[in-house]
Amino acid sequence: MKRKLAVQLYSLRNEAEKDFVKVLKTVADIGYIAVEPAGFFQLTPKEFRKIIADLGLEMYSSHRPWCNIDNIAESIDQAGELGLKQVVCGYGPEDFKDLDAIKATAEKTNIMQEKLAAAGLELFQHNHNWEFEKLDGKLKYQIYAELCPNVKFQIDAFWSSNFGANDPAEMVKLFAPRMSLIHIKDGLIHQKESELRMVNGTYDRKVELRPLGEGEMDIPAVLAATPDWIDNIVVELDYCSIDMTEAIRRSYDYLIRSGLGIGNKEFHP
Repeated sequence: MKRKLAVQLYSLRNEAEKDFVKVLKTVADIGYIAVEPAGFFQLTPKEFRKIIADLGLEMYSSHRPWCNIDNIAESIDQAGELGLKQVVCGYGPEDFKDLDAIKATAEKTNIMQEKLAAAGLELFQHNHNWEFEKLDGKLKYQIYAELCPNVKFQIDAFWSSNFGANDPAEMVKLFAPRMSLIHIKDGLIHQKESELRMVNGTYDRKVELRPLGEGEMDIPAVLAATPDWIDNIVVELDYCSIDMTEAIRRSYDYLIRSGLGIGNKEFHP
């Protein structure tokens, strides 16, 4: 199944700091159909929405607003400005460190979900690796999902591997009934977490991320496990050892050449 190609603009955050409009034009020129923003830099949400429309870009989801228990009303308002029907949330390692933490996180999430639902919005959650650790033989995310029956998931397949402890395609199958979106990145999966360190909320470059098709991810298997109602692929590289614009272009080319993605252009020779 071919899916429309989107890019998570967090990947290009350094370039966006200098000229966000130029980044949006570049993404459109590569051939991506859609973008998933993670901030608006010098633009207002309304300005952003107009600019991407003028460039022929679509938006299926956003990582702004990023909902938490303290900004629910603001998230509802901003989702309205962006014309979104879904709002994202996500948590750090401490929120999943043990069963008590997971229960507290679930309680907050359920409050958020109920208030968003009352406003006609769906709540989906984006994962990192810590949700896919095990607690008493069970994935922490499974425990959490049972406690939050109405939350949808945007599975980041690479992080769901938890550095090789899990098969990403199997993780997608496990959460497929409640998935609404998929994030695809690539890199070296089999690394020891003990060798890694967090920098500004993400892992430093010891986690080697690469353009799609150039790492260890079995991307065709992951996408084959992704439910058919998900009609788009969100490409994201938290960072990369090569120029990020080139990495995003090569990722696009891989998905088009492999017959996995639909874009506005053929791959680049």
